[in-house]
Amino acid sequence: MSDIGEVCEPTRAKRTGGRANRVAVRSAPLSDEMRPVRPGMSGGRYKPLTDEGVQQIHQSALEALEVIGLSQAPPSGVALMTEAGAILGNDGRLRFPRALVEDMLAVAARNITLHARDPRHDLYLSGSRVHYGTAGAAVHIVDPITLDYRESTAQDLYDAARLVDNLDNIHFYQRTMVCRDVVDNREMDLNTLYGCLAGTTKHVGTSFSDPSHVSDCFDMLYTVAGGEEKWLERPFVSNSNCFVVPPMKFAEESCITMEDCIRRGMPMLLLSAGQAGATAPAPIALTIVQAVAECLAGVVYTNSIKKGAPCIFGTWPFVSDLRTGAMSGGSAEQALLTAGCAQMHRFYDLPGGAASGISDSKLPDMQAGWEQGITNALAGLAGLNMCYEAVGMHASLLGFCLESLVLGDDLLGQAMRLVRGIDVTPDSTSIDAMKEVCLGGPGHYLGSDQTLKLMQTEYIYPASANRMSPKEWNEAGKPLLLDAAIARKNSILARAGNVIDPDIDAAIRAKYNIYFK
Repeated sequence: MSDIGEVCEPTRAKRTGGRANRVAVRSAPLSDEMRPVRPGMSGGRYKPLTDEGVQQIHQSALEALEVIGLSQAPPSGVALMTEAGAILGNDGRLRFPRALVEDMLAVAARNITLHARDPRHDLYLSGSRVHYGTAGAAVHIVDPITLDYRESTAQDLYDAARLVDNLDNIHFYQRTMVCRDVVDNREMDLNTLYGCLAGTTKHVGTSFSDPSHVSDCFDMLYTVAGGEEKWLERPFVSNSNCFVVPPMKFAEESCITMEDCIRRGMPMLLLSAGQAGATAPAPIALTIVQAVAECLAGVVYTNSIKKGAPCIFGTWPFVSDLRTGAMSGGSAEQALLTAGCAQMHRFYDLPGGAASGISDSKLPDMQAGWEQGITNALAGLAGLNMCYEAVGMHASLLGFCLESLVLGDDLLGQAMRLVRGIDVTPDSTSIDAMKEVCLGGPGHYLGSDQTLKLMQTEYIYPASANRMSPKEWNEAGKPLLLDAAIARKNSILARAGNVIDPDIDAAIRAKYNIYFK
């Protein structure tokens, strides 16, 4: 056997030019595939449900569809689903035989792509690939300086979209706020859609307040896309559709909207948003049963319209604080609900989405940090494809904060690093670097080739969060986290303009009453 000297001829780590060089190496841009975190990394390591629990929830959901069924489907939906095999009872409820549900699950779309106007931001929804983004319908904008809540406007919605377009760890932009300054509902839907599109080239999600508004909104989409054919090639907007009113009722107008959008090629978020202890059962497991049953009814419905229509299985249950009945979106129970739903999505092998990142806190404070951190981390670790409402949402969805959106970009970067996990490979476990440092080397890994190589690819660094020592922090004037968020927000908004072609923007503004600048 060779002795240690023959096995390893220690050499000192080469000098790399000191701190300035290390900073330069860290600052150099990386290609997307080399970044430490990126959209679509696979989670799925966290499983709050046992395999037996998943089966129990599945069987209970099927039983609920057969025995209870759903009421209040529009006549068009009744015709579609009964022709497919649903049974309309004398009580007006549609019931779904297990064989029908299984047949529709077999033809449901899987491994779908949610397109973006910029193909670099396309979202591939398969397996346990994770994407974080926004959603919600906040009616207030939060000012963390004055501590005021004021009504949200079309300009606020557009500004949030511009921020998302420039925040790497926020992968899509679904409508975040209600344009309270737009009184007419048709104009509100048009401004909501256009505010999203004008602010970002990432995938956009929106909703329509009335089925009669769909046609005008699609005319706008065709204008932005360059025609109906271009739209159909790459549909870059999805419809967030509350097609059910829990418990176990269809929402008639939303269903009519859903039918129209599916026929026009728009991907659909089938959204079931019961609230445990109020519009959903109090047990967490039974809340998931109801959400799964309602979304399975959506699978039957949408595939009765068009087999293989691209849909997201949107089990989106919320939690109540049972002392008051108020929603508690930042609770541990909410995190468990979302993770459990993600596990059911994987069981069906369907693209899935749910809520994560809601804060009950009114401001971007410590409470918001722990609530958003826990719920987003568990959602990602559970392999949730689409983590909605992940950043910016406060006061249990009543308030949205632009500064919180910026801070959330850092938070989601850390969450995605958890999703990525630990890379265990022959290279990452080789002791060569240890031998070089310990056997005649400098006795530390600072400045080593391996350390410099991994600074950007293995580690992620916050843009707003503060990692200074107390001495450095004091010398810098004791900056606060919120100050950094405000500065980054202002910097982005100062340079981020309208991402729609100027001629198209002018044509749209000439045709529609657009409220933001």
